[in-house]
Amino acid sequence: MKMTISKEAAAWFEQEMDVTSGDEVQFFVRYGGDANFQKGFSIGLTVKEADDAAAEVTEKGIRFYVERKDIWYFDDTDFHVDYDQEKEEIAFIHGD
Repeated sequence: MKMTISKEAAAWFEQEMDVTSGDEVQFFVRYGGDANFQKGFSIGLTVKEADDAAAEVTEKGIRFYVERKDIWYFDDTDFHVDYDQEKEEIAFIHGD
C-alpha cells in the first residue's frame, strides 16, 4: 500500500488540527460512520505518535501514518489524502 498526502491536505491539518512540523497524525479504522470503501467502517484520525506504522508519508514535516493493525481496511490498495476545495475539507481516496 502506498500512502500520499497533498500539500493542501497537510495545510488543512495545520489549520484545523493545529499540527506543526514534528507532529504525527494517525489514520485509524472506526466502526460505523459514512465511508464508501469498507461497508460498516470509516476512517478516524488523531494526533499521536506511532506504535507500529505499516504505511506512512511525511508532508510539511508532519508524519501521517496507518498502524499495522488497521492496514486490512485498505485491502492492499493505495490511500491518498487530498483537500476538497468545494467542501473545504479533506478527502480520502482509495485505489491505485
